[in-house]
Amino acid sequence: MLRQRNVKAGFFFTGNFYANDEFEPLIKDLLQDGHYLGAHSDKHLLYCDWSKRDSLLVTRRQFRRDLKRNYKRMAEFGIDKNEAKVFLPPYEWYNASVVKWTHELGLTLVNFTPGTLSTADYTYPDMGTRYRNSDTIFRSIMDYESNARIGMNGFILLVHIGTDPRRTDKFYDRLDQLLVTLMEKGYSFKRIDELVPEGTE
Repeated sequence: MLRQRNVKAGFFFTGNFYANDEFEPLIKDLLQDGHYLGAHSDKHLLYCDWSKRDSLLVTRRQFRRDLKRNYKRMAEFGIDKNEAKVFLPPYEWYNASVVKWTHELGLTLVNFTPGTLSTADYTYPDMGTRYRNSDTIFRSIMDYESNARIGMNGFILLVHIGTDPRRTDKFYDRLDQLLVTLMEKGYSFKRIDELVPEGTE
């Protein structure tokens, strides 16, 4: 679908994902198609407490070691760290210390733009009230686009490439509909490294 629409996306994978032989053909296809492939930590660490965000759960050394392992896995696919400086933290959860440590490594930390339910596409019915079906997610995106002062200009939309098998209503199956709808409204799409200048977050 992305190839058909000539849309270049950003994919942020853990070191575990890059190291999984099952995913090697997918990674190679994404690279060949010109998508951005970045780091998402090696082991998908939780950097800070969910309820007390300023409380770190990792040390600077652990953070650096884990992230360097992620880039080592990426290098096996020919992905040069100097050309993949945009970093999406695991769980999209971090604090000022993590931002500082990221900059010390010469990387740029990014996160999704808040305001829609796109990140809830990982949920499944057994989660009860936390579950969001694809219709609800789609409507939340279009409601944001209609009501925000500048629409979705510069928006970073996060969608998971894979989800729990217990979620049979996969939102990525609606991605083509979403892209077409936004294109009809005049939007175009950029790779994350084109959208976010180096040295910002």
